[in-house]
Amino acid sequence: MDERLTLLALNRLVKDAIEAELPDEYWVEAELSECRESRGHCYLELIQKDERTATPVAKASARCWASKWALIRPYFERTTGERLRPGMKVLLRVYPQFHEAFGFAWIVTDIDPSYTLGDMARKRMEIIRQLKEQGVFDLQKEQELPLFCQHIAVISSETAAGYGDFCRQLAENPHGFQFTTRLFPAIMQGEDTEGSIIAALNRINEAYEDFDAVVIIRGGGATSDLSGFDTLALAENVANFPLPVITGIGHDRDECVLDMVSHTRVKTPTAAADLLISRLKAVLDAVEDAQERIARATQQRLYTLGTRLTAVAEAIPRLFSVVKVRQEARIDALYNRLATAALRQISERKHRVEIIGERVKALDPTLPLKRGYSITLKDGRAVRDPSALQKGDEIETLLEKGRVKSVVK
Repeated sequence: MDERLTLLALNRLVKDAIEAELPDEYWVEAELSECRESRGHCYLELIQKDERTATPVAKASARCWASKWALIRPYFERTTGERLRPGMKVLLRVYPQFHEAFGFAWIVTDIDPSYTLGDMARKRMEIIRQLKEQGVFDLQKEQELPLFCQHIAVISSETAAGYGDFCRQLAENPHGFQFTTRLFPAIMQGEDTEGSIIAALNRINEAYEDFDAVVIIRGGGATSDLSGFDTLALAENVANFPLPVITGIGHDRDECVLDMVSHTRVKTPTAAADLLISRLKAVLDAVEDAQERIARATQQRLYTLGTRLTAVAEAIPRLFSVVKVRQEARIDALYNRLATAALRQISERKHRVEIIGERVKALDPTLPLKRGYSITLKDGRAVRDPSALQKGDEIETLLEKGRVKSVVK
């Protein structure tokens, strides 16, 4: 029978073998499936997935002791703007350690933030590429903030100092503008950020006609809690939202994807309030300027019309005198022409009457009687044909000096 070993003895053999065969430190690429802190130490679960199926093909535990973690963590977060979190890809410098009582773990001595930054940048660029392919990346930029943007839907944590600062800045604006805000509470850091903000957007969408714009603000949190704002689903929801979306997430590093697709990005909640106030002030200034220009134009127009009216009033007597003289001259000319025409007509008519009179005299039936002729009448009519008379008819003969009555035999 083979020699039997205790578990402790066997684990010591494993420990000695590992230390003998793997004496160096190694840089290893991995994805974090778990990350937690306890008593100043950081405990990590590492995983590697198949690129095609995303099926885990390797797993391991890693630890970063407090002495190292106190140096690594602030540098990593300062450089990347992110905290270590599940799903993040990291490049770790590790060495193997096998403890007889606690088993195997990789001990972390360094983390390269540039590797994580590159991976984050790649993910961000992939999200941006998908948004542009869908044609929604610039949709928010095409919207216009209403001139009187005063009814605001706010997405923020109810207890966030930034939300209080935003409301106070609006309420205490020096111009006395009136704003109405309605809070739609959401989780603004951590893994639940994406789903919580999308749920708030859905609630706003149910009553979007009540609002002029949406403001997403976050204040008082660490800049390392911004991973929830770099997601495709949240970016799609904001890009397609029917109202302009203003972001004031409170960070100075490069824009997150949510900032990129929003209508307007500002740094802080207070800056978001200042944006709304300044826009309304610009509208007020434009209205007042228009009022002044209208007043000046009206005054100038009235002055011009008054000057023209005065000139016309002064010209009326002179023009009337000229017109009067011209009309009197025309009347005199017409009178003379009428008198001349009337006299000419009278002369012509008189001459025609004289001609007619001569013609009438020539037709006088007494003239033939004076020359020795006579006229025979029957029943007062001249007899022209003897056959028209019958025996016994009474006739009358007109002579120059009298009348003779006879009876036909």
